[in-house]
Amino acid sequence: MAKRTALITRKSLPNPEDIFRATLPNGITVLARSNFNSPSVSVSGYISAGAIFEEDEKLGLADFVASSLMRGTQSYTFDSMYNELESVGASMGFDSGVHTTSFGGHSLVEDLPLLLNLLSESMRNPLFPANEVEKLRAQLLTGLSIRAQDTSDMSALIFDQMLYEGHPYSRPGDGFTETIQSITRDDLEEFHRLHFGPRGMVISIVGAIDPKKAFDAVSRTLGGWQVEGQKEAPALPPLKEIKKTVKKHYQLAGKSQSDVIMGTIGPRRKDPEFMAASLGNSVLGQFGMMGRIGDVVREKSGMAYYAYSSLSAGSGPGAWEVSAGVNPKNMQKAIALIEKELRRFVKNGVTKEELADSQANYVGRLPLSLESNSGVAGALVNMERYQLGLDYYQRYENMVLSVKRDDVLQAARKYINPDALVIATSGP
Repeated sequence: MAKRTALITRKSLPNPEDIFRATLPNGITVLARSNFNSPSVSVSGYISAGAIFEEDEKLGLADFVASSLMRGTQSYTFDSMYNELESVGASMGFDSGVHTTSFGGHSLVEDLPLLLNLLSESMRNPLFPANEVEKLRAQLLTGLSIRAQDTSDMSALIFDQMLYEGHPYSRPGDGFTETIQSITRDDLEEFHRLHFGPRGMVISIVGAIDPKKAFDAVSRTLGGWQVEGQKEAPALPPLKEIKKTVKKHYQLAGKSQSDVIMGTIGPRRKDPEFMAASLGNSVLGQFGMMGRIGDVVREKSGMAYYAYSSLSAGSGPGAWEVSAGVNPKNMQKAIALIEKELRRFVKNGVTKEELADSQANYVGRLPLSLESNSGVAGALVNMERYQLGLDYYQRYENMVLSVKRDDVLQAARKYINPDALVIATSGP
């Protein structure tokens, strides 16, 4: 009976039989999947315009542009665009990253044409109204002022600067005060003109619509978008090897908490060790009460308000890091405990029971992550982004369960060197 239940669940997951995929002549890849259990649709996707195109003196430009797209276009003012969305209970927004500018939206199925029209208008015809640009600049600068007084944000900033020295990943996506102040309206217009275009764009639509009709709707709205000379993203440079532990403290007087981030370079999403590293990370500092790290540093020693590990993996090499918030008096003791736990992890790996629990958690939570239209839409986008294949979720359970203890140990030893860590701290 258990096997039959698992089979039914697997058949209900996204698969090549029920995922529609096609590419428009202008380079836009469309993914669609029906779900008639809900009267709504979710839209998700990205265009190939991210912070990797920024100059050092204009850091935060991609984020500034993404945040400006809905603040006035050829056909809509800031207010009229949001009034259109609110009048039908729809939502839409943009966000920027290193490689892409992402977008997402949600509406009733009958309002999909409106949602796509607003999406097209925002991406193709933004006006960057001067008054809205200055309002947004003030908001961005306020955010940077708050960041400068946040121990967690500042430890994360200096961690990335040390871990990815000389690499685009070392730079904060929201820039610095002086770079945001230096960005002009002309800069926003030029970035949009050079980097926003259909080539490399991916859009997924999931909900109460036939996939072919979803494709046709995208074709009608965005099929005519043409941009001559759309810039190709530069290749990522090689990373500098970390040969010994490096530390840096960012002092913030008057704080009652210190934040610690320590770790190393991890795998890319497509690397063969990714699944073993991910399962290992779950044991190290995620599963249950924040895994081994949480158990040792927080539960048993009482030295941290929180302590966990995380593994970020994308198009380029991610970070494998441990984060903790501690009483400033306990900071060095907490760092020593985390180092000790990393050494044990690299020496012994995970137990049979720990791995089995982690695998069961991964398999069991997958259907929950795909219950909503937005969850499926995001999953389809990531399958395309990382070239995982339309059968990824059909293979997922076997991929998880085939990981052995030795696979986790080898992944840990490949990426984590306890004698060559980046340790960033912030606090008094």
